[in-house]
Amino acid sequence: MAEQNAPPAGRAPDQSADRAEAATPAAEDSSRPDGDAEAAAAAAVAELRARAAQLEDQWRRAVADLDNLRKRTARQSEQQRADERARVAAAWLPVLDNLELALEHAGADPASLVGGLQAVRDQAVAVLARLGFPRQAEVGAAFDPARHEAVATVADSSVPPGTVVQVVRPGYGEEDRQLRPAAVVVATRAD
Repeated sequence: MAEQNAPPAGRAPDQSADRAEAATPAAEDSSRPDGDAEAAAAAAVAELRARAAQLEDQWRRAVADLDNLRKRTARQSEQQRADERARVAAAWLPVLDNLELALEHAGADPASLVGGLQAVRDQAVAVLARLGFPRQAEVGAAFDPARHEAVATVADSSVPPGTVVQVVRPGYGEEDRQLRPAAVVVATRAD
């Protein structure tokens, strides 16, 4: 029986231990691909997390830039409105000055007062024209609903029907930019 436990002839007594050790590295080798896959998956997850963090940072910066742009645009827009209001008010100051002068001389000669008021009116009309709203008060023009507002009609055989025969209130502006249309009396057929 002792011979059964003895190693077969030609073999070293440690071979069984070598076989056990040889089996262990093979088992480790078979588990390495799984270990490599786990390591690769962990690296991919870490890379994706880093990319997500980078994209989130870019997104936050873009949102902040957009918010800053909105605020800057609002400030610039408000400044432009304030500048335009100041420009328009400054354009009207000479008209106001001349009206005050006319009131100071109200007791003077009525003819000179009327002439002064006409000059102030002409000055006001010129200010509106410089601001892009010229006076529209043409008698004899064809009625145009885009530029005129008919407030009355009158039978008149001396002009073709649809002709402006009287301007009750002048209009200011042009077709695409009007402050108000001209209020006019329009000719109709005389029966």
